[in-house]
Amino acid sequence: MFKTILIDDEKLAISRLERLLGKYTDTFEIIGRANNGAEGLSMVESLRPDLIFLDIEMPVMTGFEMLAHLKHLPLVVFATAYDEYAIKAFEENSIDYLLKPIENERLEKTVQKLNLWKSAQENQTKSPFDENILKMIEAMRPKKAISSISVKTGNKILLIDLQDISHFEAEDKYVFLVTLDGNKYLTSYTISILSEKLPDTQFLQISRANIINTQKIKEIEKHFNGKYQITMKDKAQSKMISGGTFGDAIKELFEI
Repeated sequence: MFKTILIDDEKLAISRLERLLGKYTDTFEIIGRANNGAEGLSMVESLRPDLIFLDIEMPVMTGFEMLAHLKHLPLVVFATAYDEYAIKAFEENSIDYLLKPIENERLEKTVQKLNLWKSAQENQTKSPFDENILKMIEAMRPKKAISSISVKTGNKILLIDLQDISHFEAEDKYVFLVTLDGNKYLTSYTISILSEKLPDTQFLQISRANIINTQKIKEIEKHFNGKYQITMKDKAQSKMISGGTFGDAIKELFEI
């Protein structure tokens, strides 16, 4: 039996999946449900499941980002609304997928595949699933050598050059990219992931909610309690106050 966690920001999707899995009581034991990637990450690390059913497009942290930060690596079945081109990519990597809305007939194939994996483990033979998922997760890990950030606008995906970015700002559970000409785009990243992904020679996290392009600063003023007010060169001349724990990094970078 697989100890299983369901991770999806759509409550109806979780309810439907849980109802379908209920037909396989000898295969799945549902031990947790998470409503976003960040919650899922915490739950996986604490409960250490054998298997997760994982959505991809979620606020706070996407399914891909969550996988890249896992220390405990369970089996993964994607439950996604991605188009067929993306699904083919998952299939080639031997990572199973369920296309929403999930149908019982398709879930049956997933159960068969998981049972084959379990049999391989019991017979101490290597399953291609293990190696391929590790390769895919490694490919998802944040890389420093990037020159742009992708954002969605309508049905399009824009690539925003790093040189055109003023800063990133978190609002509630969402993180926005702000360009020098004043445009604001919702990103699929968290502030913590951006701090790893962006080159530290150009970007600096100054608070829990802000990362700035250090090449696009207009002025820095001392604030209270070792904090700084930073004005950017974007169209709105955005002003941000640094967090108390980030003051030393700012002082060191700008030698102030």
